[in-house]
Amino acid sequence: MAVNKLALIRYKTIDDCLKNRFRKWTLEDLIEKVSETLYELEGITTGVSKRTIQADIQLMRSDKLGYNAPIVVKDKRFYAYEDSNFSITKAPINNADVDKMKEIVGVLKQFNAFNYFDEMSDMIARLENNLYKSTKQSGNNIQLESNKLVKGLECIPPLYQAVLNKRSLLIEYKSFKAQQSQQGIYFPYLLKEYRNRWFLICKAKKRPGILNLALDRIIEFQELPNEEFFAYQGVDFDRYYEDLIGVTKNEKDRAQKVILEFTNDHAPYVVTKPLHSSQVILAKNDKTTTFRIDVVLNYELEREILGFGECVKVLSPRILISKIKKRLEWTFKKYESDI
Repeated sequence: MAVNKLALIRYKTIDDCLKNRFRKWTLEDLIEKVSETLYELEGITTGVSKRTIQADIQLMRSDKLGYNAPIVVKDKRFYAYEDSNFSITKAPINNADVDKMKEIVGVLKQFNAFNYFDEMSDMIARLENNLYKSTKQSGNNIQLESNKLVKGLECIPPLYQAVLNKRSLLIEYKSFKAQQSQQGIYFPYLLKEYRNRWFLICKAKKRPGILNLALDRIIEFQELPNEEFFAYQGVDFDRYYEDLIGVTKNEKDRAQKVILEFTNDHAPYVVTKPLHSSQVILAKNDKTTTFRIDVVLNYELEREILGFGECVKVLSPRILISKIKKRLEWTFKKYESDI
């Protein structure tokens, strides 16, 4: 069955609504939400009819598109997924979709010959590999770093739309240190990935400064179309994270000159995979190679350095030397009783 663009927008909007457990959805609510989305994305002002949404729900329930959505009506009024974890985005793609995606990948591979598409190379390779794997034409030819146990990845598409469309969010969040989750209003600015973990860079309505919320700690969220969105003034997010490793930073933090001395048996790994884009070699002798990076001092930098173990020594700045020494001393004490 061929599905047009507007129909897909309707199905995805209904899906987003039914996944949202913050509120109950009547048929009128779904019609209103779908109409709003069609206006925002396609400029359609005529809305959508009750009959169309009812037909969409029936189609989503069926096997015609492979969704088999468990949509039920509660209290003879409210639509919901019987399985709270269900989403049509988790449904397997059919053969027709795979064939069409192969055509798209073929076009992308042609574009990749141009210099300004260089950054698409690994994305195209991932797409092609996943397509061949899904059709069982071959095994997995590329093993990419991933962690399927990481929570929150399903939040990326709707959060991306919220960032793109500058929508305020009601988020229920529970940090690792908190005993209970808390709800708050946030203004989202950026999605950022670090070591297979994703973060939402945002500002809380009732708190100053920029925050990063780990997606795996977000319990639930929803857009607040009637809540005014506030852009963050004075920060260029395209450049804000250029001077650090990881995501931990506040506006007052400034990059510092970090000098690291690596043993020569490990230095080639640092040369071929730089710690940071600012990395330069300062000196080299028979035993060691000295590097400089200009980055903000944060927890992620300390973890990166500690990960090299005995192969690295911090030469500057003093505050970083002190922190690394203390952490190594604490580590040694954990083993000292066993010696």
